[in-house]
Amino acid sequence: MQCTALRIKWIESVFVMENNFDVIIVGCGAAGLYGAINLPSDCRILLLCKQDLTLCNSDLAQGGIAGVYNSPGDSIELHEHDTMVAGGFQNNPETVHILTTHAAHEIQAILDMGVDFDRTADGELHRTLEGGHSRHRIFHHKDATGAEILDKLIKKVKTLPNVTILEHAMMVGIQKTETGFSANVMQGGSCTVYSSHFMILATGGIGRVYRFTTNSKIATGDGIAFAYENGAEIRNLHLIQFHPTAFNDHHTRECFLISEAVRGEGAYLLNCHKERFMDRYDERLELAPRDVVSHAIILESRETNSDNFYLDISYKDPEFVKNRFPMIYEKVLEQGYDMTKEPIPIFPCQHYLMGGIQVDDNSETTVPNLYAAGECSHTGVHGNNRLASNSLLEALVFSRQAALDIAKKLPHAPKTFAEAAVPVKPGAKKLPKGLRTEIRQIMQDNYFVIPNKEKLPEGFKRITEIRNQLLEEPYLIDADYVEAKSLATVAYIILKEVL
Repeated sequence: MQCTALRIKWIESVFVMENNFDVIIVGCGAAGLYGAINLPSDCRILLLCKQDLTLCNSDLAQGGIAGVYNSPGDSIELHEHDTMVAGGFQNNPETVHILTTHAAHEIQAILDMGVDFDRTADGELHRTLEGGHSRHRIFHHKDATGAEILDKLIKKVKTLPNVTILEHAMMVGIQKTETGFSANVMQGGSCTVYSSHFMILATGGIGRVYRFTTNSKIATGDGIAFAYENGAEIRNLHLIQFHPTAFNDHHTRECFLISEAVRGEGAYLLNCHKERFMDRYDERLELAPRDVVSHAIILESRETNSDNFYLDISYKDPEFVKNRFPMIYEKVLEQGYDMTKEPIPIFPCQHYLMGGIQVDDNSETTVPNLYAAGECSHTGVHGNNRLASNSLLEALVFSRQAALDIAKKLPHAPKTFAEAAVPVKPGAKKLPKGLRTEIRQIMQDNYFVIPNKEKLPEGFKRITEIRNQLLEEPYLIDADYVEAKSLATVAYIILKEVL
């Protein structure tokens, strides 16, 4: 891999370094985009997208965004309480309060950008119900809310002259410098060094550390691994949410999610005998929080010695189902199931990360001027289990917190940019095949919904060996290597915490 040197232009007797920016944002999901939007207009921003601008977990969010916004009969206190209950009261009350009190501002902001939430017949915003919520407070665009919000955020960012967007630009390393950070970015097979005074990590989740996940293919935990390597505190990485209702097609790593909102609209969970069973596990039945439902399915599967489970909304009016869940309806129809006429097969899979890079109320990590927002961060708002539809809200609220804090510091930032050297491994060799597959299988066998205490020590030992191999061997620094190292680091931290 070759590194492109800094390009310098002479303009009006001032050296302008084209590869220097005030802020580098790594990740182009809701958190990364909204952070860019909320930074000052005179702030030079570099937005790094690992692949296409639209490829991220935010785009896959179906259910909606939770919040109290012009909501009679609801309150911020109730939203806080529901969030705390879902999180087992292990949440950070301060950040939960920030999340819920800022919801109305962020919802209004994205409405102003043109986000088209569904409305009732009289033109009012429609609010649906999801598991763990005591009130109808989920704003949504059919069953593709994330895609709708992302579309409007992208359109807004593209109008900003102070934002440079690089697609298919993979960060392969971060170096702390005297004046901020240098990012080693691979694009088209070569590496370029970009420097900044501030950095926001918005790299999303870790889904690809498991065999089966609802996450996009870019969710390999890169930002978490780089933060860890640079001394940032990582907290509660073992707090992983397994969504109870992924379409049960275990022929692909990327499982199609059947939104929480389907149960919110009345769908039943059925076991292999086509019997409802949630009454044996929780009085809230199908509307219990995700961790409760996932545990119930696993326990029921052990009781029945079967992993055949179903979600049934066929008793509802077919036109209502098609109009309310058009994307889900079409997706499952492609797989040979008509959800208006029959139950559809489901089973839990990895969905969301509650832990991550530890941040304060302003989304700053324990490394000064390094921020994290969205799923890769640990704000503490989710506790042990995320309340449905709080993820998009968290991404917006805390990326804005980061932007506001950086804006305060910008006037005091250095006027120069230090550049860190790109690490070179002489005699580099291509990463051998199979390591990422082995990591995923170890995680699936050792820590899926309910930890396998007997297998965990051996699993952790092997993950440690793989990680050491990746760190010590002179492998070629390419996408395969970076993602494998990220997955190994994430798996190492998770299993270490569990043990």
